[in-house]
Amino acid sequence: MRDLKWGFGCLLTLLSIAACATPRSTHVSPISPASIYVAMGSSYAAGPGITTSADQPQNRCARSTDNYAHILARKLNLRLIDVSCSGATTEHVLGRWKELPAQIEALTVDTKLVTATIGGNDVGYFGMLWSASCTTAPVPAASRNFKCPSPPAGADAWTKVEAGMRQIAAEVHRRSPTARLVFVDYLSVLPATGTCGNAPMSPDTAQSIRLVAQRLARLTKRVAAETQADVIQASTLSAHHDACSRDPWITGFPTERSAPGFVPYHPNENGMTAIADALMQRLVTVPRTP
Repeated sequence: MRDLKWGFGCLLTLLSIAACATPRSTHVSPISPASIYVAMGSSYAAGPGITTSADQPQNRCARSTDNYAHILARKLNLRLIDVSCSGATTEHVLGRWKELPAQIEALTVDTKLVTATIGGNDVGYFGMLWSASCTTAPVPAASRNFKCPSPPAGADAWTKVEAGMRQIAAEVHRRSPTARLVFVDYLSVLPATGTCGNAPMSPDTAQSIRLVAQRLARLTKRVAAETQADVIQASTLSAHHDACSRDPWITGFPTERSAPGFVPYHPNENGMTAIADALMQRLVTVPRTP
């Protein structure tokens, strides 16, 4: 009976603002003010091109003061340590990346909340999007020095990204045993069917990229469920806010009119706010045990 109640509650959440989150198998409390919050992940967590930079000193991570971590920290009065970084993979969360320490090193025994948006770069998701549009639409003047990349390949990438995500969860639980870990998957870029001028690519290529996004979302949800973590399904939350929609939460392919600093196929401020709101709704409620 408790399982039925949980499933019904999760469905109601999906119909409102937040995507369903995996229930924790242990009792936890809502996140209290002044708690230490560590945000990890790639550019979909960092928020390049959104409002103003949060990087002090300036670096290549391109973190925004209005990414979902900063918005959430302001809403809940949390002590944020944002180590997300554009271009990061699971390997960079777990290990050093040139001059950058491993993101996981930011965790302490006092950390109470950890979020992670990761995996897209491991499987070449952004590279697929950029390559598909770069070879289909004229590249704008601001990007003429950028060569169209070849679509990434590698069948073993899925095995590696799953192992990396599982290791991230294990390290969070080991280093911060009282922290709540929330995986946040990737906002939807393409509509459920077809494409548009904001996402120029062939229908077949669009469908193949959709399948990659769907597989990554399923993997994130499954890993979260099996590692005692929560998950915010931003992919589901943004289903009608893709780059082709009337109210996009994601940017499209750049045009001649794109503003300086425009970052294609990445969350915009509205998308980051929606994720922060979904996280807040999840975190202020004590999860039910199954």
